[in-house]
Amino acid sequence: MNKKLMSKKKPSFKISKTLDSYLNNYKRKIEIPIFYEDLKRFSGSVSVFNEKNVDTLWVRAFYSDFERKEIDLNLKKVYNLLHSDGNEDNIKFLNVDAIDYCTFGNSKPFRIKIRNILNDNFTYFYVKKADASRIYGLELEHVLSPYNLNFLVFQNTLIEEHITGVPGDEFYENFLPKCSDMEKAQIAKEFVKFNERCMIRLLGDMRSYNYVVIPTHDFDKVVYKIRAIDFDQQCFEGNLQVYRPQFFKENNEIMNIVKEKLESNSVKQYKIEERSILAKRILSSLDRSEELIKCMIADKISEKNKIKLLARQIYELTSDNNFKKAGGMGEIMKASFDYILRNYENHEMLSID
Repeated sequence: MNKKLMSKKKPSFKISKTLDSYLNNYKRKIEIPIFYEDLKRFSGSVSVFNEKNVDTLWVRAFYSDFERKEIDLNLKKVYNLLHSDGNEDNIKFLNVDAIDYCTFGNSKPFRIKIRNILNDNFTYFYVKKADASRIYGLELEHVLSPYNLNFLVFQNTLIEEHITGVPGDEFYENFLPKCSDMEKAQIAKEFVKFNERCMIRLLGDMRSYNYVVIPTHDFDKVVYKIRAIDFDQQCFEGNLQVYRPQFFKENNEIMNIVKEKLESNSVKQYKIEERSILAKRILSSLDRSEELIKCMIADKISEKNKIKLLARQIYELTSDNNFKKAGGMGEIMKASFDYILRNYENHEMLSID
């Protein structure tokens, strides 16, 4: 994919009053005892390497003894707010094993490793700078994907749960070659559906390291699912190809599997299935979806030239005048939802290629 299709750096967009009210209404806005900027006050760091001794582009942050004690306590409280009811009785059994800072990408998140000292079970969560487009991406994932998402927002700080799975690039390198032909066909099917879902909900930059492959053991086989983990590029870029994972060179390997294992009629069928499922999810959470879209319409989460380009490209694809008339990313998303629902109700899901 040509790098010129994407901006070098997406700006961060502030949370509007309308979006803030939405987040409060759906219990996403909860007061937290520590902020993103607090974690940036680390006094030193060392690079984090993986088991193959490759630099992960994360650094382990170190703090003064006085600050670390307060930070650890507040991070434990955040963990309880995210995963429980905020009750602090279990704090004495929690330990903050690591605070890592990512030096790569737009959001530059902190990754927090929390361990239960009673059984050594551990999990992660992320502390990020709040960005409106990322929050829209998280909410749309919660509403439209097969997965629920747990996150909290307060002022300029976003707390995200960790999404488990094997990063796509790692999966394609280390696991895909060992898969059977049947498993490869099943993974190809999931990529087709994932590709369709990203395009319809305008989630961009789904290169192989921005999603995970999740193997689940059924009683007679392993089932694979694909799930996005980075929502920074929600409704920002103007080129439609940015929202279609198939066009990224990082996904060439899985695209070759798609071409090898799936007939064109099967690809069409899987697209219809995904569009139908999306329509059903929109209908099942219609009030929430409409409220979210109203927030997007009132918000600024892209630039005029990008909005104009994307609206024109989707109009050329669909011949739907609602896209042609759209003046913002929220209006484009509304037109997309309306288009999917209309074609679902009229049994014309193949009208999008």
